[in-house]
Amino acid sequence: MRKYKSQRVAVFVDVQNMYHSAKNLYNANVNFAEVLKTAVANRELIRAIAYTTRAETASENTFFDALEKQGFEVKIKDLQIFFDGSKKSDWDVGITVDTIKLADKIDSVILVTGDGDYAPLVQYLQENKGCVVEAVSFQETTSSKLLELVDDYINLSEDKGKYLINYRPQNRLRKNNNLNIKRVINK
Repeated sequence: MRKYKSQRVAVFVDVQNMYHSAKNLYNANVNFAEVLKTAVANRELIRAIAYTTRAETASENTFFDALEKQGFEVKIKDLQIFFDGSKKSDWDVGITVDTIKLADKIDSVILVTGDGDYAPLVQYLQENKGCVVEAVSFQETTSSKLLELVDDYINLSEDKGKYLINYRPQNRLRKNNNLNIKRVINK
């Protein structure tokens, strides 16, 4: 897809989705500054919003501040804890509402997530708002339906050293070796 300097873009980051993908796949953290830079691709950035959840940990305020310093507007929701102890944290509706509200002011919506729940949003933005919709995520944890619908896709797994903090190739190997050891022990 061709990208033009005059193209107005907005970036919407599902922080929990990206955080858990990076942790589960690579035992590393996402370099959100590099993700933003790559997503914008020298175009006119109108808004960059990171949606996250407060879990009452000591380090999270430092993380929220870091996101702001990297150029993100940070929207924070409290973690919901239910009577049975289960927890819920998602921003699907919030991200959807914000993208629709901004759609008339931008040319391209960039969703930083692999969540397939955004498929109807992608179709709506393309068909009713005339927006180009792009996705940025780790392909291994990205919905095939989302990949099928977006106009452009950036797979962060193709350059893990750039998009991950504390990534070492052996992190993934060590995790796989531990799984193999457990399988052998359990046989």
